[in-house]
Amino acid sequence: MKLLIQNGRVMDPASGFDQVCDIAVDGGRVAAMGAAPAGFEPGRVIDANGCWVLPGLVDLAVRLREPGHEHEGMLQSEMAASVAGGVTSLVCPPDTDPVLDEQGLVEMLKFRAEKLNQSRLFPLGALTRGLAGEVLTEMNELTESGCVGFGQADVPLASTQTLQRALQYAATYGYTVWLRPQEMHLGKGVAASGPLATRMGLSGVPVSAETIALHTIFELIRGTAARVHLCRLSSAAGVELVRRAKAEGLNVTADVSINSLHLTDTDIGYFDSSARLNPPLRQQRDRDALSAALADGTIDALVSDHTPVDDDAKVLPFAEAEPGATGVELLLSLAVKWSEAQQVPLARALEVVTAAPARVLGTALGALQPEIGQLREGGIADLCIVDPGTHWEVTPAALASQGKCTPFSGYELPARVRCTLVAGRIAFERA
Repeated sequence: MKLLIQNGRVMDPASGFDQVCDIAVDGGRVAAMGAAPAGFEPGRVIDANGCWVLPGLVDLAVRLREPGHEHEGMLQSEMAASVAGGVTSLVCPPDTDPVLDEQGLVEMLKFRAEKLNQSRLFPLGALTRGLAGEVLTEMNELTESGCVGFGQADVPLASTQTLQRALQYAATYGYTVWLRPQEMHLGKGVAASGPLATRMGLSGVPVSAETIALHTIFELIRGTAARVHLCRLSSAAGVELVRRAKAEGLNVTADVSINSLHLTDTDIGYFDSSARLNPPLRQQRDRDALSAALADGTIDALVSDHTPVDDDAKVLPFAEAEPGATGVELLLSLAVKWSEAQQVPLARALEVVTAAPARVLGTALGALQPEIGQLREGGIADLCIVDPGTHWEVTPAALASQGKCTPFSGYELPARVRCTLVAGRIAFERA
């Protein structure tokens, strides 16, 4: 269908474009930004007066829970949640069951996702077979089947030698390795080390669990020239190490989750299991450092770290509850909230969920590299229409995800997605 989106404020952080104009969509692409082409007859006109028209969001951390965890989320429900949040491209970690360590598993997941005609799915392949940390996977075959990088999800590697060999292999073929910096022995706690965890009797995860891992990763990068994406930084000390690594010229990028950007360990309250997360929520100084680093570009992207968890797995003592929270539908609103609260330019807040994560993916996107995370004439029409004046309350009924648990429950958030287009087709429209 030919579409005409009228009178919206069109913003493309990749190019700096920001003006009120019309967008004509034809054949799945943006036919024009401004005056519609001569003879253009839309099948439908969408009035976007007072709304933003943005590139489709790119989320680098969305667990779809399928295969293996269907009681916590189905592919259909989590893809529907993604487009409801304006996310048109997403990366899923390899910690499914079975693990994404074989070509057939990756191809099947991509095939099923494509049949849904919703968000574009870019899977990460497992770095080691079964995420066991012993034998490297066939990275070349997994890349051919559609993987955009390789990682261990939340399973740290015990062997530094295995990590070194993985980085050597990845560097040889130009693959990106995605790692959450976590020293395996120090990272076994359930809350951030500090006065609150001590007072509550919770086992702590010290900042050194992150910094030791970062030092190791950076030393190995120096020796292998590999490209590494650091997932979900959580500490001020970790941010400073990344800043120095980038200044040195190491080929690293990084992201932070909406949870660590907005919350601190005090949000655990009276053992609130909705705040049981990986990485754990840290102190205010860490949150402030993460916010400043995201604003100045030390941290490249903001991610939802969407991990739907079944209610039964959360109605347990804090230390026994399963870590994770729903987040993909909150990503845009929390980016806007961050912009308002920290006086960060709106363009930067939108960039960290569109163009910046697309740059992290880089050449792994193949032919889609110039298309994802941006809005331009002739480009693929992946976009979302957002009403910035709508404030909405986060409630279970307001979420499309099968997982309803989030530490932001009860929050009133700014800006809500009204409509999402993927390749020019309306994938979501709010009633």
